[in-house]
Formats: sequence, structure tokens, C-alpha cells
Amino acid sequence: MPDARVQAAIANWAPRFVSNGVEPYDFERTTARIETWDQWLGAWAETAGEHRALAEEAEAAGNSRTAGERWLSAAVCFHFAKFVWVLDLELNHETTRQAIACLYRAHAHLDPTAERVEVPFEDGMLVGNLRRPAGAERPALILLLPGLDSTKEEFFRWEDVFLQRGLATLSLDGPGQGESGFTTFIRPDYEVAATAALDALAGRDDVDLDRVGAAGVSLGGYYAPRAAAVERRVRAVAGISGAFTFGECWDGLPSLTRETFQHHSGARDLDEARARAFELDLAPVIAGLDGPGLMITGRLDRIIPWEQTKRIADEAPATSFVLFEEGNHVCNNIPFLYRPLVADWLRKELD
Repeated sequence: MPDARVQAAIANWAPRFVSNGVEPYDFERTTARIETWDQWLGAWAETAGEHRALAEEAEAAGNSRTAGERWLSAAVCFHFAKFVWVLDLELNHETTRQAIACLYRAHAHLDPTAERVEVPFEDGMLVGNLRRPAGAERPALILLLPGLDSTKEEFFRWEDVFLQRGLATLSLDGPGQGESGFTTFIRPDYEVAATAALDALAGRDDVDLDRVGAAGVSLGGYYAPRAAAVERRVRAVAGISGAFTFGECWDGLPSLTRETFQHHSGARDLDEARARAFELDLAPVIAGLDGPGLMITGRLDRIIPWEQTKRIADEAPATSFVLFEEGNHVCNNIPFLYRPLVADWLRKELD
């Protein structure tokens, strides 16, 4: 019988894994051999290594498309190996680097125009992946903002939804996220990251920075409206399963999520982490969210209560709300409904 943490990870995140590129068979066979939480990273890294070997074989045979697909599978498996696994930070960081490397190998085959963007930020840098739709000279740009435990390596499939509609994407590892989190911590004023990213792209002629939107998932569903409320270059924003006040969700969060927040926020213990969670609050800026907004969630969300997301829409002057009755957290069980809705809405708002 798997321990409570393993059971919680499987119960809470299975649809998310599959919707972001993990093969259903890989999910079943990998989780079946995990009994204790300390085994999680190693088991998923083993599965990732199998896909990496297949990718290398396909490259040697000259099968570029197949190689790219296997590199992509390796990347998401490495990502999910460490996504809420903070038992050994050195191993967590090394696995993050492997996910990054595999995704860039996938880009070389599946989207050679994809570009790593390094964003100067205070004494260090943030990192994003920029992708542009084929045949578009100056497409509108969508900032894709991860949540607590997601990163740019998880977003390839989500990016494709926007690219197919003629929109460019910048998937950003902001403070406390992915490789940017090696040297930064979560902060409530995420707009500073959005501003830095847009400043880094200033002067480019292959994206239209007069038409910028943002979309965020989970904690990114807080970050995106927060950024749009303050950074005026963000003209339209969509948030999926975001919290109005993250601290109000604290007691109902899975223990893995609380521990991950403690790590990424730089808190010394769970009590301090809880206090920092309450700092992630839209109340001080919500009046500034006066441009077009769309907040989406599922009634069956077990991570962020749907009422939290509805409150964002209720208190923002020009924001709509969509509740999917059958949706879970981030509606990952119904990506075919929420993802096109977000991309179509942003495309129309930015035309």
C-alpha cells in the first residue's frame, strides 16, 4: 500500500500529468512501483530516462519528429519527478536541469524557432521560453504564468493551443519557480516579474508588445490578475483556479503543497509559510484590474475552493467568471474545454 503522500499525489494530480504530456500508461506503470514518497523522484526519473534513450535512438535513425516527441516525454517526466519533491534540494535542482535540457532537445525537433529568454531581475535573472506562431510577423504575446509547482517545462502542450490561434507565448519561470527559483523566492508582487519580462522583450519586432495578455494556472491564477492590475502593458488576463487570498486556502491544502510553498517562499517553518501565504492577497490591487478579465475554475477543485476564483471576478470591474461543474483543479480533467476557451477569448480581446 503506497504511503499517504504517494496516494495524495496520485489522487490530486493524475489528470494534470496526462493533460500536460505524460502518457497514461507511463503514469500507471510508474506510480504502481512507488510505495513511499522518497521513491517518487527516482521512479519518475527512471521513466524519463527510458524516453531519453528512445529519443537518442530516433535521432540516430534520422527520425526527427519521433525524437522530438520522446524528448518532450522525457522533459515532462523529469519535471513531474521533482514538482513537489523537496526532500533533497540538490537532487531536485539536478532533475530540474535535466527537464530543461530535454525540453530544449524537443524544441530543436518540434519548434526550432523556440527561444530561451534570460530576463535581468534584481541581482540575478528569470528565465522564459518564447515561441512564435508560424507565418505571423508581429503576433500578440501571451505571458503564461506557472503556479506553485509548475514550470515552463510543463507548458509545451498549452503553448500549442495559443500558437495554433496565431498568438506568441512566453512561458515564464518567475520568482520561486523552476530554474528561476534556484536563486529567488515566491513574492506577492508578481507584477515585478511581468514588468521585467516585458522590458527584456522591448525593441523586438517579432512580437507585438502593444498587444499583451497573460494567463496563469493555480497560483499563477493569482499571479496573472495581480500582474495585470499593476503592469498596464498587460491588456487582458485569464486566470484558472486562482486564489484571491492564498492564505485562506492554507488549512485545506495537501501537505505536499504546504511543504513545497514553505521551500519556494523561503520560510523557516510551516507557521512562517502560512503567514507568507496570507501575503498573496489581491485585495490591495484588485481595483486596478479594470481591463478585460476571465476567471475560470471547476466546482470539484480540491486545492483552491472555487469561491476564491469567483471572488476575483466579483471584485474586478470588468472580469467574467466561468465555473465548470465537472472541473477539478485547473480543470485538468477537461483541458479540451478550458484551454480553447482561454486562447479564443484572449485572441479576440487582443485583436
